Amino acid sequence: MKKTSTRLADGRELLYYDLSDDAARDARDGRPLPPVRTASEIRTDRLLGESVIVASHRQDRTYHPPADACPLCPSRGGRRTEIPADDYDVVVFENRFPSLTGGAGRCEVVCFTSDHDASFADLTEEQAALVLDTLTDRTAELAQHPGVEQVFCFENRGEEIGVTLTHPHGQIYAYPFVTPRTERMLRTTAEHAERTGGRNLFDDVLDEERADGRRIVLAGEHWTAFVPNAARWPYEVHLYPNRRVPDLPALGDAARTEFPQLYLELLRRFDRIFDGRGGGNGAGGGGESDPVESPTPYISGWHQAPLSADNRGDFALHLELFTIRRTSGKLKFLAGSESGMNVFINDVPPEAAAERLREVTSE
Repeated sequence: MKKTSTRLADGRELLYYDLSDDAARDARDGRPLPPVRTASEIRTDRLLGESVIVASHRQDRTYHPPADACPLCPSRGGRRTEIPADDYDVVVFENRFPSLTGGAGRCEVVCFTSDHDASFADLTEEQAALVLDTLTDRTAELAQHPGVEQVFCFENRGEEIGVTLTHPHGQIYAYPFVTPRTERMLRTTAEHAERTGGRNLFDDVLDEERADGRRIVLAGEHWTAFVPNAARWPYEVHLYPNRRVPDLPALGDAARTEFPQLYLELLRRFDRIFDGRGGGNGAGGGGESDPVESPTPYISGWHQAPLSADNRGDFALHLELFTIRRTSGKLKFLAGSESGMNVFINDVPPEAAAERLREVTSE
C-alpha cells in the first residue's frame, strides 16, 4: 500500500491509498474554493449524561446530485471534483461539511473505489483488503490527534438510510468523547467480569454463539459472523475476530487476510435477502417469482475500544452490519417505543434471520 498526502484548494487534507507503489499522485486541486466555514457544538443531555452534536452548517451539504455531478468521482473531462486525480484506488479526505469542527474531533470521507456505479460488495478481495488497511491506518493516525477519544469507521448505504451521495463511500468520525453505546458496553463488560470472577463478556458471547450455532451465518478460521440473540434490527449481523483485540491496528495478519473473503460474502448475502434468488421462502424473503428489489440498504460500522478507557483491553473489536428493511417493500421505522424509550421491537426472530442469511449464498 502506498499512501500519498496532499491538500485541497480550501486547505483540507486528502490522502490517496494505492495498491501500486508506482502510483504518482501530483494532480492539483484547481477549484476556486472559499475557506471552509463550519460551526458545530457538543452539548450534554443532562438527564441522560449523553453528548449531542449540533451542526447547523450541514443543512447546506450536497444533496442527491446527478451522477455526472458526483463530487466523489475522479476529476475527468474538465469536471473538477473533490478528488483531483483522474482515477484512484481508495481516497480519504476531510469532510467539507463535518459534524465535528473547531479542533474537537475530525470527520473524514472514505471513497472505496472510483467506480460510481459499484458498491462495496462489488470490490475484489484485494480492493477490500486495501479499504481495511486504509481504515487501520486512519484509526492509528487519528488516535494520535489531541482530544480524540474514539474512532468510528462506518458505511451508510441506500437512500432509505439517508445517504445523500450514492457513490460507494464510508466515513470516519474521530470523536472527542466516548460514545454512549460504547460507554454502556464497557460498563456491562465490567459488571460481567465482577459477577463471573473475571470472565470477559465479549469472549463469552462469542463462545456461546459458536457453541449454540443456530444464529451463526458464516464462520472462518479467524472470524465469526452471527445474528445476536437480542438483535434490534430485522437483519443484523455481528462479525467478530475469533481472537479478541481492541481495535483495527491490533488485528493480526491472518485475520486481515481472511476478512475480505468473509465480509464480501456477507454483503452479497445482504443484497440477496429480499430479491427472491435465495431459494425458498425464508423470513422476510420471497419466492422465485418475486421482483428484484433495489440493493439492501444497510449501515456497517466498526466498534473499537476508546483510547483512554481503563478497561480498554477488555473491549472486543467487532463490526455490526444491519438493514432497516424488515421484509420485501417494508422498512423498520423507529417509532414510539424505539425512538421514545430506546426499547426495540424486532419483527424477525434472530434465528429466522440467520437461517435466511445462510440460505442466500452468493455462489
